[in-house]
Amino acid sequence: MHLPPAAAAARTYTNPVVARDFPDPFVLRHGGNYYAFGTTGEGRAADGRIFNLLLSENLVDWRPIGGALTPPPGAEKAQFWAPEVVLHNGTFYMYYSRGGGAIASSVGHQLHVATSPRPEGPYTELAALPVPDSKFTIDAHPFQDADGQWYLFYARDFIDTADGYYPGTGLVVDRLPSMTQLAGEPRTVLRARHSWTLFEANRQMPLYGNQTFAQWHTLEGPFVRRHAGQYYCFFSGANFLTERYGVDYCVAEHVLGPYLDSGSDAGARVLHAVPGHVRGPGHHSHTFSPDGKTEYLVYHAWNPAMTERQLCIDPLAWTAQGPRCLGPTYTPQPRPR
Repeated sequence: MHLPPAAAAARTYTNPVVARDFPDPFVLRHGGNYYAFGTTGEGRAADGRIFNLLLSENLVDWRPIGGALTPPPGAEKAQFWAPEVVLHNGTFYMYYSRGGGAIASSVGHQLHVATSPRPEGPYTELAALPVPDSKFTIDAHPFQDADGQWYLFYARDFIDTADGYYPGTGLVVDRLPSMTQLAGEPRTVLRARHSWTLFEANRQMPLYGNQTFAQWHTLEGPFVRRHAGQYYCFFSGANFLTERYGVDYCVAEHVLGPYLDSGSDAGARVLHAVPGHVRGPGHHSHTFSPDGKTEYLVYHAWNPAMTERQLCIDPLAWTAQGPRCLGPTYTPQPRPR
């Protein structure tokens, strides 16, 4: 039996599911709806707020519903990156970084938290989450363990080469004694040691006295899943403009680690480019299909002109070799059920 084209299309989706600029997508499922939050950088949504916000009932059909964060006073020139939202005791907490411009030229980027009584906001900035001795701290990811304790994973710069690691952006975790305060007991989750995560060779860094680094590597966008009794910290690596950019992971038996790096120089294992079709897939979040049975990665990837990072989705499979995305896809796929 062959379905008519319209009927077949109704049962499938094709990436991108949102053909507009929507970098660093985070999806919150709440009350039967999916809320997608995306980076706006220095820009603003149509209503003047920060972080574009989309709404869907099925992960495929999305509609814009404005912006999420009320601009904080004095932050007119700041860049706002990578929002993530969680619900705790009736309040929605949004974690993100802001910096750059005139507001924070001496410190790069710093983590912040905002709150709202509703998932769609508007969110009001409540506090900074300073990380001592860090000039560049981004990509906050809140994670609640099985005992109810919250932790914050994030990415920060390391400029040393201790133990043979490359200088660059690496991953860290700290406990949240409250939803608006870090414990100040950071533990390193993962630093770069594989060639595929190179961001740029001979990179001059104004934040560090214009020091030039022969190899500067990047691990960013942490997202943690507890699966089969272990903690999987997924991350995106390499330069987001290149074919090498993709998603990999490390594993631990405790949320604070130590995390085992089982990767290699071969490249990202979970999600990676498809030459000629998909470039720069990554900075993802995880969610489940409407029936709760299938886990999906929600990620961005470049359009062919490389002018927009667009919203894409694909299923995640837990295989004997570890987690693997069934993508990135660029042809019609079965819709989430």
